[in-house]
Amino acid sequence: MSQYQSEKPGLTVIAGPTASGKTAVAVALCKRIGGEVVSADSMQLYRGMDVLSAKPTPEEMGGVPHHMIGVADPAQRYSAARYRDEARAAIADVLARGRKPVLCGGTGLYIDAVTKPMEFSERCDSALRRELLEMAEQPGGRRRLHDMLAEIDPEAAARLHENDVRRVSRAIEVYRLTGRTQSEQAKLDARREGDYREAMFALDWPREELYRRIDARVDRMLEAGLVDEVRALMRGGESHPTAMQAIGYKEIAAALEGRISMDEAVALVKKLSRNYAKKQMTWFKRDPRTVWIPAADRSAGDIAAEILQRLEEHT
Repeated sequence: MSQYQSEKPGLTVIAGPTASGKTAVAVALCKRIGGEVVSADSMQLYRGMDVLSAKPTPEEMGGVPHHMIGVADPAQRYSAARYRDEARAAIADVLARGRKPVLCGGTGLYIDAVTKPMEFSERCDSALRRELLEMAEQPGGRRRLHDMLAEIDPEAAARLHENDVRRVSRAIEVYRLTGRTQSEQAKLDARREGDYREAMFALDWPREELYRRIDARVDRMLEAGLVDEVRALMRGGESHPTAMQAIGYKEIAAALEGRISMDEAVALVKKLSRNYAKKQMTWFKRDPRTVWIPAADRSAGDIAAEILQRLEEHT
């Protein structure tokens, strides 16, 4: 380790798929090291979405301070660049008080935004964005939009599915505004030094057991008032451009509007949650920094103890 690297502040990251028990492990670790949790969950940012985002309860927080939870209104657009700036400010505050930050969550882009020197374009062209989104709504429009991106940035097109209209259109918009593709920017970012000495751990579960945990969590969310929470969000009559991407919002809303049955909505929420977990695991497995920690048949305390031992071995 170089002197420059050793002078960087340390940052422990607890990552992994949804329903893998990240919060419990992060809390257990914080109690051992005098730490505080900084959430890296793109939906727990929003107020009024406690059940929908599986926001940790006061009991689950166990007296450990949590940051970057409930900091935005659901009607707001919340970007990765804004998250990076606010999360880093929270980390700096934790460090300034002599505490240790633990970045915990399953949103890989947000973890990268904090730990990697990523350049985000905050510029936008509303007219172009509207034009691209309207194109996507036309018959065959999603394919044409994706083909447009493939001509500009083949790497991004290979990474993004044509149904991911929001990200496909944003990649085109960024290129039109900056003259640089997102793939080119990523390569430039990779050559730069990050600001932390991060140690990144992810919780590893046998797939079928993880899926059972996901289904059970959705059942608990229903018992905790998921339907009423979605109904309240709908009642506001406001557009929730980013928050409505939360799994469960559109599905439960469709049932409340009578377009599908509630049983169909619940089954769809479980299916989409399992699919999301697959994507999360793929994201973290691509990251060479990730150390996978077996989680099955182990308590959060046992897992935290192993992580602490690994941290001490590499200090």
